[in-house]
Amino acid sequence: MTSMPSTTPRKARHVKRKHWALVAAATVLPLAASPDTAVAAPSGATPTPSAACTYTPAVPADNFKGIPVFDAAKAARPYQVTVRTNQGPITFEALTDKAPCTTFSFRFLAEHDYFDRSHCHRLTTQRIYVLQCGDPTGTGSGGPGYSFPDENLTGATYPAGTVAMANAGPNTNGSQFFIVWKDTKLSPAYTPFGRVTAGLDVLQKIAAAGEDDQNGPGDGFPNVPVNIRHVKIGKR
Repeated sequence: MTSMPSTTPRKARHVKRKHWALVAAATVLPLAASPDTAVAAPSGATPTPSAACTYTPAVPADNFKGIPVFDAAKAARPYQVTVRTNQGPITFEALTDKAPCTTFSFRFLAEHDYFDRSHCHRLTTQRIYVLQCGDPTGTGSGGPGYSFPDENLTGATYPAGTVAMANAGPNTNGSQFFIVWKDTKLSPAYTPFGRVTAGLDVLQKIAAAGEDDQNGPGDGFPNVPVNIRHVKIGKR
């Protein structure tokens, strides 16, 4: 994801896009067909996060809502998220104390209805067990028009119920995120920023229906469409 300013979604469509993806630490199973897919660090190697909480203009800028300005006081306020989908609601608590840059960005996007009327474009069912969402284009290459640094990676693990950022390499976080529906082993390269408190059964129902293998065995579009109707931010 190149660091260039962008003001409209139209401009973003003319740039080369990268896919925000994951790679299994133990099996090195690529989860994207694009040659631009990021490769996670080997297990045990933790990328060094940037110390500054800054949001850098970047392309693409799909469904552009502006660029947040970090507010430490607001970022520290705990909140919970309810992702209302056509398959049922999924609720998670935001880890504002551990990933303030990420949770502030997610709140900003949700409060601007960024995720509404989008769909979760990827389900993985072999070795890695996640549902990936947050791309308004539904292609795996969309982004909000800015990027920000990794955080909360030291000792990061990805048990069922983890909500974490997908990325295209170190410090390229945007809008795409994934929810782990079954314990998964990944290198600590994807910022964990939430923990599911209700709706894990919804995720498991989606996973049980399988996917279409369009990206390879165990990796594709969910057979049961997962449409995000609204993302609600509430007090915790």
